[in-house]
Amino acid sequence: MDGYTGSLDDSMSATSVSDVNDRLSALELRVQQQEDELMVMKAALADVLRRLAASEDLAASKKQHGGKGGAAMREAYSVSCISNGGTPGRKRDSASVTRKETVSSAAKSGTEKKKEVSSQRSHMEEIQEHEEAPPLKDPPPNHSSPVPSHPPQRLAPPSDGSKGHAPKRGPSVKRSSGMERSQSSTWDSAEKNRNKLVKAASTSKLLAKVVKNADKHKDPVVSQEGNAIKMFMRGRPITMFIPSDVENYDDVRAELPPERLKLEWVYGYRGRDCRANVYLLPTGEIVYFIASVAVLFNYEERTQRHYLGHTDCIKCLAIHPDKIRIATGQIAGVDKDGRALQPHVRVWDSVSLSTLQVIGLGTFERGVGSLAFSKADSGQHLSVIDDCNDHMLTVWDWQKKSKIAEIKTTTDVVLAVEFHPTDPNIIVTCGKFHIFFWTWNGNSLLRKQGLFGSHDRPKFIQCLTFRSNGDIVTGDSAGQLLVWTRNSAEAPPGKGPQAFQMRTDLRPIEAHEKGVFCMCDMRSGTLLTGGGKDRRIILWNHELHQDREIEVPDQYGNIRALSEGKGEEFLVGTSRNFVLRGTFNDGFQVEVQGHTDELWGLATHPSRELFLTCAQDQLVCLWNSVDHSLQWSRTLEEHGHCAEFHPSGSVVVIGTHSGRWFVLDAESKDLVGIHTDGNEQLSVLRFSVDGSMLAVGSHDNFIYLYNVSEQGRRYSRYGKCTGHSSYITHLDWSPDNKFIMSNSGDYEILYWDIQNSCQLIRNRSECKDIDWATYTCVLGYHVFGVWPEGSDGTDINALIRSHNRKVIALADDFCKVHLFAYPCSRFKAPSHKYSAHSSHVTNVSFLYSDSHLISTGGKDTSIMQWRLVKKSSLSLADGQVSKSAQRRLDPVLATPPPAGTTLTTGNPEPLVQIVPEVAPPPSELTPPPSESTPPPSDSTVSLKDSLETSDDTATPSDEGLPPLTPPS
Repeated sequence: MDGYTGSLDDSMSATSVSDVNDRLSALELRVQQQEDELMVMKAALADVLRRLAASEDLAASKKQHGGKGGAAMREAYSVSCISNGGTPGRKRDSASVTRKETVSSAAKSGTEKKKEVSSQRSHMEEIQEHEEAPPLKDPPPNHSSPVPSHPPQRLAPPSDGSKGHAPKRGPSVKRSSGMERSQSSTWDSAEKNRNKLVKAASTSKLLAKVVKNADKHKDPVVSQEGNAIKMFMRGRPITMFIPSDVENYDDVRAELPPERLKLEWVYGYRGRDCRANVYLLPTGEIVYFIASVAVLFNYEERTQRHYLGHTDCIKCLAIHPDKIRIATGQIAGVDKDGRALQPHVRVWDSVSLSTLQVIGLGTFERGVGSLAFSKADSGQHLSVIDDCNDHMLTVWDWQKKSKIAEIKTTTDVVLAVEFHPTDPNIIVTCGKFHIFFWTWNGNSLLRKQGLFGSHDRPKFIQCLTFRSNGDIVTGDSAGQLLVWTRNSAEAPPGKGPQAFQMRTDLRPIEAHEKGVFCMCDMRSGTLLTGGGKDRRIILWNHELHQDREIEVPDQYGNIRALSEGKGEEFLVGTSRNFVLRGTFNDGFQVEVQGHTDELWGLATHPSRELFLTCAQDQLVCLWNSVDHSLQWSRTLEEHGHCAEFHPSGSVVVIGTHSGRWFVLDAESKDLVGIHTDGNEQLSVLRFSVDGSMLAVGSHDNFIYLYNVSEQGRRYSRYGKCTGHSSYITHLDWSPDNKFIMSNSGDYEILYWDIQNSCQLIRNRSECKDIDWATYTCVLGYHVFGVWPEGSDGTDINALIRSHNRKVIALADDFCKVHLFAYPCSRFKAPSHKYSAHSSHVTNVSFLYSDSHLISTGGKDTSIMQWRLVKKSSLSLADGQVSKSAQRRLDPVLATPPPAGTTLTTGNPEPLVQIVPEVAPPPSELTPPPSESTPPPSDSTVSLKDSLETSDDTATPSDEGLPPLTPPS
């Protein structure tokens, strides 16, 4: 998911960059948690002030005077003022302590924090029992006494629009004036009551109380008049007025939409920080991965199939000797509830796309770094390197899911692991400053280090392969090929295996200028090597003499993966996320391409099956959704963040991070104009229905309006909407171009009268019956049901209503795409939920015909194309293969598994029966029947429709780069 721009020849940048980005993510999480705790603290202090006021009213009603009461009042007030900013010196001390506590607590996982809160709560209850202090009596009903069950409406909205900014101090501080007037009043409370009030200022107690009472304010509330609904986001009320055509809100129901989503195409490839992840299968399909999807792409027929069993980023891939079974390893992750998603390896069938085994749940710590099947014993075993600090090497009998051996390798980076092709007991690992030869005997692994002799030890040994005579060839960061052979001397008794040493009759071969990154053994016995930075691919003959070479064009990036293709062809994966097919005679042809950095901007053409994406890699790409090809691409001067087509389809506008927006010709990609609004990021661009106006939403809290003429080629400033207290996130036009509805980062819903000098409409109820031309605002009566329970307001990144107004598609922060029925005006509305992305889903948009939905991933840089289908129309052929231009689906005859067979996996997954797409031909290479549950996959269909499993579950919503080159 993280960006990668360099080679590994001097410092293994992939790992260091990944570590840095992991650290940044942890710091962002820590800041968010600190700000959340600050908000809870402020809510708790507001609760203290409310209780003090209630006690004050209670004392006044008894009309009794005493010295103790005044002293108690002054003491309690003093404590509350200190916490609330009354005494600057004390405030700094308190803030210091609070920061220490939050820093330590923020580093813990969500589960640990829940346990800690639970233990604190029980500890507080225990303290209260020992105190034996009677609770305060409930105050009598009084208009001046706040009701304890009221939501914390005193908190002001966040002053900044960025995620997680703490809100300003709420109006609760105004209580202090009333408190000062009451210092002369007296109480008739006992000493225990006074102590109770003083101790209530304890931070831990306040946090426990707020956490305990937080559940009371989650559900939306209908107003007494029945004309509005109030929902709460991080304690702040958001009021939405019910349209006039809803006579009785109690009659409103939330149902699942009849439409479903089927993953049809995946754009992109993960090459920037991975290696050895492109292979050609006997079926003619190229297998590779991006996000959490393993893609099988037939470049001749232009079809894709997808394995969707993983729950987070796939990081490595290995092919079984039979070329049918595949193993993929994923990293660790966290779900929306803070629960850990354990790293593991999935072994699956590339024909039926069914899961054969799930290995390593609870064993691997950080993620699967590399893996390999054994070769001498027909692939019975699997070796795996864990990406933890000690880089644990484990050997598995994968068909039995049993771990046979485990050992620490080194604290340095391990880049590859391989079984010896003729000796089943030899495993080789290599990486930073090392190459290790492991002898595996039973459940033990004995290590011997490679001996370099008089040769300088390279910093990285980056790849290895085996020759037909059993010798090992390695490529290193110095650009040399080294040949290793067994030491001819016999090993001393009890000293383990013979060590491998460099062949003395062969000098190190100078192969590449700046490192050898990958190798590939060809069927003819020759060897291909790929340079990390020189971008050369060299063919070596049987005697390791250079035969031919070719250079990968610079626009494609550095070489990351290399494998054999059909005939004389070879496949290349690059650091700029290209998959190339080439020969030494004919050069290269692009087969797969995508973005290389975080992806946010998405726009669909108003009348054609085209869509446009823009990302932080400064690339703007126009894609054809029918043949899944790149129409054109262009490099901008800045990072693109949002995009919008003019209703005529003649131009497209691109918003950037600096406040500038570019107008491009949609056909020729020529620059039409550049405009600037402010100096902050532009978050949304939206044309009016007739294309006569353009609204530009910015992070400077303003909406800029433009008159548009000449079919989007000429713009003149019309006005500016001023009134939001945070950055603009979404906006929509009314059909008559007179009004705009907008959302902001502090959860505001505002309406604007555009024809009346862009005035803010104070009486929002006047706009409740407007039928908005589009619906992309994430807050509003018609869509508030999409929000998950307990949301902090940042869980939903994008939302869009289909053109036929039947469904809502949603992009969330938990790697999921949701499909809701429209309107969605009931809290906790059910949805169909789909997994394919491995990062926050940044945007969604329907094609103009509503036939497909496009979704974009953030850090995973992927683009997913989903087909909308009705459940009744699903057929076996419908889910098998994604066709391109012709969209022709040939019927496939398949038989279900034998009755009475149940399939299970190592993790709790629904039991389903999967119909193979094509029955494997009778062959010795055909794998044995699966003994585990196939994963939920939108590319496999069961008789009960596998979409009903976890990928479609009815649940409550909870380096400036050159342009890409379209293939010829």
